[in-house]
Amino acid sequence: MDRMAEIEINAEEADPLERARLKIAVSGIVQGVGFRPFIYRIAHRESLAGFVLNDPQGVKIEVEGELRHLSIFLTAIVNELPAQARVDTMTANFLDTTGDTEFVIEQSSGSAERTVLISPDIGTCDDCLGELRDPDNRRYGYAFTNCTNCGPRYTIIKSVPYDRKNTTMGVFELCPECAGEYTDPLDRRFHAEPNACPVCGPQVVLKDSKGAAVECGDPIAATVGHLAAGSIVAVKGLGGFHLAADATNDEAVKTLRERKQREEKPLAIMSASVETVRTYAEVSEVEEKVLTGTERPIVLLKKKASGVIAESVAPGNKYVGVMLPYTPVHHMLLGTGLIALVMTSGNISEEPIAIDIDDAVRRLGDVADFYLDHDREILSRCDDSVVRVIDGEMLFSRRSRGFVPLPVGLEDGGRVILACGAHLKNTVALTRKSQVFPSQHIGDLENLEAFDFYKSTVAHLQDIIKVKPEVAAHDLHPDYLSTQFARDLPDLEKIGVQHHHAHIASCLGEAGIDGPVIGFSLDGTGYGPDGTVWGGEVLIATRRDFERAGHLETVCMPGGERAVREPWRMALSHVLNAAERGDLDPKVFNPRDDALASLLGRPAEEVRLVRQALEKKINAPVTSSCGRLFDAVSALCGVRRSISFEGQAAIELEMILDESEAGAYRAHISEDGPMVLETAPLIAGVVRDLLRGVKPGRVSARFHNWLAYSLHNMAVRLREREGLQTVALSGGCFQNAYLLKNLKMTLTESGFNVIINKLVPANDGGISFGQVVVARAIMGEDKQGDR
Repeated sequence: MDRMAEIEINAEEADPLERARLKIAVSGIVQGVGFRPFIYRIAHRESLAGFVLNDPQGVKIEVEGELRHLSIFLTAIVNELPAQARVDTMTANFLDTTGDTEFVIEQSSGSAERTVLISPDIGTCDDCLGELRDPDNRRYGYAFTNCTNCGPRYTIIKSVPYDRKNTTMGVFELCPECAGEYTDPLDRRFHAEPNACPVCGPQVVLKDSKGAAVECGDPIAATVGHLAAGSIVAVKGLGGFHLAADATNDEAVKTLRERKQREEKPLAIMSASVETVRTYAEVSEVEEKVLTGTERPIVLLKKKASGVIAESVAPGNKYVGVMLPYTPVHHMLLGTGLIALVMTSGNISEEPIAIDIDDAVRRLGDVADFYLDHDREILSRCDDSVVRVIDGEMLFSRRSRGFVPLPVGLEDGGRVILACGAHLKNTVALTRKSQVFPSQHIGDLENLEAFDFYKSTVAHLQDIIKVKPEVAAHDLHPDYLSTQFARDLPDLEKIGVQHHHAHIASCLGEAGIDGPVIGFSLDGTGYGPDGTVWGGEVLIATRRDFERAGHLETVCMPGGERAVREPWRMALSHVLNAAERGDLDPKVFNPRDDALASLLGRPAEEVRLVRQALEKKINAPVTSSCGRLFDAVSALCGVRRSISFEGQAAIELEMILDESEAGAYRAHISEDGPMVLETAPLIAGVVRDLLRGVKPGRVSARFHNWLAYSLHNMAVRLREREGLQTVALSGGCFQNAYLLKNLKMTLTESGFNVIINKLVPANDGGISFGQVVVARAIMGEDKQGDR
């Protein structure tokens, strides 16, 4: 529990046989997870009378009986919780006895203030899986089997309290058998709001590419047949459609890529069991625990050289994203001998995933050969979560299904804040007292569909949390849709938060400290107060404010945003900077257009034109971006000179890294004003190595080691100057496992306390949480203390 009022009944001061009555209020995840029948069972076990009911704050209990049994009852609430329940607060007060003789479950109550927590969607439990596979069970092969321990929650709820009428299951009237389960406190389906069976519940149906029903006796079996034959099937799941294909069929995967317009970005896959996953990927003890947890995220696992999975699933990558089944449909599809299915988001490019058949046919009509549809409405689209285990810890790349809408704890606050998030990998966040509710992954706000999803997510989150924002926190970039959205909100105080400060503040909020700390905020881009593009920042930061204590050397981005899509442009800029600075000896490399063209693998005329624009400062914004430095080194190594998805050049540079290489390029840090980590000497070293035939894998390792070594040195110098012992690491570059692990290790060995993001992503998916932390501090409402 985050907080609990300790309640003790002292048998020495009272007769344990004396009769008393308690009023108990419990908050947390206590609705839709079997909490009321759990209370009912322990009350009957202890011969207690009274009642339990859901209310908008959680669960209300009145219980009467002997003091000794009341004491056991209170202890059991904490120690014997149902698997998916979580108690955050519990208070109890004595009442006058009423003489009740039985314990009952009463109907839910309503109220103006609604503070109950909604459970995330939960993977199919073992009990339901057993029924699904039992030919003698009435739910054998039923695609919507669930109970209070599993099934949909967040994606089907309209409002609180969490009752069937407030979900998209309200349109399905329970048959007598299901109604009997639903009303029996001793049944595990007691008030399981999505409860259903083949007689009364939703149904799956196979449809063709136009959305018309296909006549077949068994839609699941027919779908498996189509997948085995190489077809692409859009499968409707908990939070939207997946595009599915046989992951062992290279031709099918390539066809899916071509149709989905996803040339090279890795595709997630799903297998039936950990045992199957081990045939093609390495699985550690921690990774197995994460894979098999009820959240069922996509876990990035190191590939084995087995050749079982098509190379086109994750080209140029040592890792593959894997998840286990989390719905009955998934279990049935993969229980037929298929080794693995590609299960990628049902969208085109970076659009939101489709959640209904009309939307799916409209947007995926040229992608899917068939649709495995169902008639249970998805109210909130919710993509799969993505995690990676680094140094034995599960870290988020994307926090979404299975974790949302669980809050992240913060100190008690006052006004309700809506944090509008970043432009890429967007999430939003809302506050309610001591809780921050980050939304599911929304994505890049670069099209109308994504912005519509953004606005609907804000509205839905407000509705289920039952708060009305009073303050809007937003990024400083004036052109971001999230910033414009915030500024257009009427009657709200607006607080602008610098992007890289938000990254570091997210670490401070998670750690429960105010600072100041040394903050390394490394990513691809962020709006700097000086009008330049930041991204390689060394901050002295508190929750409230920050000082730019250092940064990477600045260079120009030739072509602006085009330099992001074409990393060779950043390589050109860095090479010319190194030559101009005198670090690149012209006897070693003379940067003529033809020499540059050869080094960069581009036509000489193209290089000449870009160089001219660069020299004239035409569309060439200045940047300190660490992400763009990764791009430059990647392009120089010939790894990636143009990209098809964000971060690709940096990811593939990490993938080729030779971990046996312990060397590093020389670090040059100037201290005339804010410290500057000079990149010109680094680039000169990279070019020299490549010209003399050093393998790109060794160059990559030396670059990574240079960065970790340089940041460590900057931290040591700042400690000497400022007396700071804590270092915060945040930003998308810290999704690089090698960099994070090695920098953490060297800092820790030097006596630093290192804090990183564990509850929200280090990338821009964690920005909304950081914006909350900063806004609270600016308003003076972060009642932060020791935790």
